[in-house]
Amino acid sequence: MMRLQKYLALCGVASRRNAEKMIAEGRVAVNGQVSSEMGQQVDENADTVTVDGKTVHMEAEKHYLAYNKPIGEVTTVSDPEGRPTVLDKFRDYPVRLFPVGRLDFDSEGLLILTNDGEMMQALLHPSNEVPKLYLTRVIGEVPDEALRRLKNGVMVDNRLTSPAHVRLVSRNEIYTSLVITIHEGRNRQVRRMLEAVGYKVAALKRVGFGPIELGDLPRGMWRHLTQAEIARLRKLMARNG
Repeated sequence: MMRLQKYLALCGVASRRNAEKMIAEGRVAVNGQVSSEMGQQVDENADTVTVDGKTVHMEAEKHYLAYNKPIGEVTTVSDPEGRPTVLDKFRDYPVRLFPVGRLDFDSEGLLILTNDGEMMQALLHPSNEVPKLYLTRVIGEVPDEALRRLKNGVMVDNRLTSPAHVRLVSRNEIYTSLVITIHEGRNRQVRRMLEAVGYKVAALKRVGFGPIELGDLPRGMWRHLTQAEIARLRKLMARNG
């Protein structure tokens, strides 16, 4: 037995937070009855759970993919504005995949896709502090003082960001290139951190997520994670409990 929102997360339907929202919206039913109880217990072997009328269940075989998201795709299952989504290329994939976290519409780079809800939750949980690496090109010459502020944390939404690791790649009066590593996952965080110190991002690419690297994967293409990469993800999950 487990709580309904946890079951939905393990099915890869959504994060627990979004699963709770779906329950509150009346989109989830257990054995044909719409659920309104957030802590309802379900038995994965005996109960039938549906979301928007479609039965969901935990997949026996787990799939893990790395995708090089291009600019111009939204990181959602569907988009009310009709924009392309990161899942459009996977409509015919044998299992239903879900993106681990988000990457902005105007950003590109590494995105992990999986049907393993437990791993998805572990990678996204703030307490696990999974590092995310971004290569960014910033308009203008960013001085050392601004870099120090980024490293120490800046105010975003009236909250101080956690310290970031910032490595200067190149700098001139036109552009500054940086590699920034953060552990948080706030909305458009890297862009807003740089705006907080007075600079605008011209280009942003995620090149690492935890132990997984983008490498030379072409833009718009995907690959299966290797067994070694999956093992490193599982080790990270075990380390963080």
